[in-house]
Amino acid sequence: ACRGKPRGLNPPPAFYVTDFSDLLRRGHGIIRTQGCRTDPLCPAFLYHKKGQTTLESIYGNHRQELEDTMQYLLEEIQKIRGRMAVETGGEDPVEHCLARIKSEESMREKCRRKGLPETEKSALEDIHDAIGIRIVCSFLSDVYTIRDGLAGLPGCEVTQEKDYIRHAKPNGYRSYHMILMVTRNGKHCYAEIQLRTISQDTWAALEHRMKYKKQVGGDVALISEELKRCADELASTDLSMQTIRDMIADTGKETKPDENPSG
Repeated sequence: ACRGKPRGLNPPPAFYVTDFSDLLRRGHGIIRTQGCRTDPLCPAFLYHKKGQTTLESIYGNHRQELEDTMQYLLEEIQKIRGRMAVETGGEDPVEHCLARIKSEESMREKCRRKGLPETEKSALEDIHDAIGIRIVCSFLSDVYTIRDGLAGLPGCEVTQEKDYIRHAKPNGYRSYHMILMVTRNGKHCYAEIQLRTISQDTWAALEHRMKYKKQVGGDVALISEELKRCADELASTDLSMQTIRDMIADTGKETKPDENPSG
């Protein structure tokens, strides 16, 4: 039997990181034991929850598949960025790209919230955001270009899409969500992709921070109205910036100097 002392007693933090495997190796919330020779990605690793009886990973022995799929998608996103940069004269369309595999505790909590058993099937088949990737772009058009690029990847099937940019949520939230089923080597994993602009990402981060404060002082209804107003103003700014960008691009095409001048 595996024996060893826990390294970190708290669940892994539920935030986006660029290299989840590195987070694991630093021992965030993972019990590493002498009997598990490979590393925390070994399917035999255990998870500790508030001093209670240790639990096997809700992902079973599929964590490496999740890691590999996430890495594949990040590499393909990088290729899409490279092609788009060539087309725009070196302009990277992505402000930043973040990824994570949902922590054990977050996945178990989501299963409970949805009334699902805390099982491998629930985590990998019934819930589709074990892998999460957020891509933040400078301009609206880039969101849809990258969306098309991801949808066209070999072995990838879009199983669900929600365009909250063109159809914003009542509170003003805007983002493009898509679920990809990625099939590789005869096996499939699901990944949730979120695409949004810089302003949409900033608004979502601030709204989330205020929404989850334990106590919100002041007039809650007024605060909600102001958040909605800010979201609408930012959406208008995004449209204006897109228009300006298109005007600059069109001007550049019209005034491009002759590569082979005569006389």
